[in-house]
Amino acid sequence: MSATSQPEGLTKARIEALTDGVFAIAMTLMIFNIHVPQFVHSPSAVGLGRSLAHLWPSFIGYAISFFVLGIYWVGHHNQFHFIRKTDRNFLWLNLLFLFSVTLIPFSAALIGQYSDQRTAVTFYGANLIATGLFLFAVWKYATNGRRLVDADLSSEVVRKASQRILIAPVAFVLAIILGFVNTRASLALYAAVTIYYFLPSGIDMHWQARDRKLKPPTA
Repeated sequence: MSATSQPEGLTKARIEALTDGVFAIAMTLMIFNIHVPQFVHSPSAVGLGRSLAHLWPSFIGYAISFFVLGIYWVGHHNQFHFIRKTDRNFLWLNLLFLFSVTLIPFSAALIGQYSDQRTAVTFYGANLIATGLFLFAVWKYATNGRRLVDADLSSEVVRKASQRILIAPVAFVLAIILGFVNTRASLALYAAVTIYYFLPSGIDMHWQARDRKLKPPTA
């Protein structure tokens, strides 16, 4: 089936709209976990600065979680570049993915308030692992037997995308383990994962190379 042909089965427009809405709300809700310091009287510059400094774990948790959500949104968006249609099972898999996404604002608030507690760091990591695995399940279901994608979709694309998705859950498992030794080091690993995903991936370079080959020569 070509990319321009009309796919049989359920269309993907509504699932994309729902996913974008859920991500938008989840990413917005996280900032509400950080509250402006309250004082009975107008604080001094030093007093306000100290109060803001005490909020640094919340800001760190917010920043990491915002970009983690961004990573998963980008991953989901990239998947739907290849996915042509949906079915009932796929809808429920995507809802499980979104369920995990909507839990991230709570997990972010938890590590923002209890960043020195292994339980909070573990819960946060488990939430992120579940989100990554559900995203992998969405991709695996769609591509298995080319169920919801083009029949001629390259196996290399499927493999590279699968590897790209699974790197995060594996790294988050290591972050949980590291949290039993040092919770700050665990948070640093969570942050490092987001930085890694800013870099171009193998699948990005694959498509760039393909586009260069398809681009007609200029005069």
